[in-house]
Amino acid sequence: MYRMYGLALVAALAAVTLGVPHRASATPSDVAAPNGAAPAAADRVLRVYNNNIENLVVNNSDGSCTRISGPDHLTSILVDDAGRTGTSGVVAPDILIVQQVRGTGQAEAYADQLSAKFGYPAGSYGAIVAWSDPEPWGSTHKCSSQSLGDLKKKQTNAIIWNKRTLNLASGDISKYWSAGWLKPGTAYANGAGCTLYKPPNSDPDSTDYYKWKRTSAIAARFTIKATGTSVFAATMHLPQENRQNACAGDGDRGIANSGIHLGADATTLLNASTIRVVGIDANRTGIAPGTLSGYGMTGYGSAATNGSSKIDYLFVRGGVQSSAVDHTVVGTKSNHKALYGFITY
Repeated sequence: MYRMYGLALVAALAAVTLGVPHRASATPSDVAAPNGAAPAAADRVLRVYNNNIENLVVNNSDGSCTRISGPDHLTSILVDDAGRTGTSGVVAPDILIVQQVRGTGQAEAYADQLSAKFGYPAGSYGAIVAWSDPEPWGSTHKCSSQSLGDLKKKQTNAIIWNKRTLNLASGDISKYWSAGWLKPGTAYANGAGCTLYKPPNSDPDSTDYYKWKRTSAIAARFTIKATGTSVFAATMHLPQENRQNACAGDGDRGIANSGIHLGADATTLLNASTIRVVGIDANRTGIAPGTLSGYGMTGYGSAATNGSSKIDYLFVRGGVQSSAVDHTVVGTKSNHKALYGFITY
């Protein structure tokens, strides 16, 4: 039976070797927020990131793969107000929207490593996953080393949040929803051949019954402790075939023919939120910044995020600070470049 959603609250993971780099100098918000208190009034900024972390395995051009530690990945994506990594101005993030994690275990370890990086107690970050333990799919994942390819076989989507700055009620987590797919052997026909892809309806055989868990989305509604401001966040990973055939459901091409859609529960949470953030690996180029304008959101970042293609997107409703690096972190240690938005409230 499929689980409707998973909520993973971070606990200390004694078996996880953190390998945490030296902590940057404390910022005013760090100092003013001991023991889980809200940040100082001078720092009314919600720091949000989006990245497909590819199970913390990077594909190299020669066919080999390299495993990346959580602390190294975090150092490579977290930036200061000028978009620079590794400086004393890097402040602890509030929300990390991620795709392609192995499940609850990896999400919790990653969250715990983030807590340790900023000198916070274990459990300072929480993790929500769409599926706690997704079934494996695929073969080598283009890694010459099968052991590294195997690390990418289980894939789901997650939201990591800072419990020092944000509250989350258990009722404010959406049920998962599926991405859309083109029925095998069916003509696209301007979207008429699309389906919501609930196995086994559109699998050619039993081999790939569970691969769609990789594309299950999930969302949550948070409250900023300092002000009571509501924040919606969603994470999505659309299938690779969305690049050629945008599908979001039965006969549906998605919002603005992008393949993007929001589940019913997620839409309810979104409509009840002031700040709104959606992070997506859409596997599709050319999705315009105004695609989610009907929800009051604008897309940020225009640079390529995967090789020479832009397939990753960050949509925000809120006052986003300008970025000297186009809201795109070039040195990200993943196959995908991270996107970020610093939102004033």
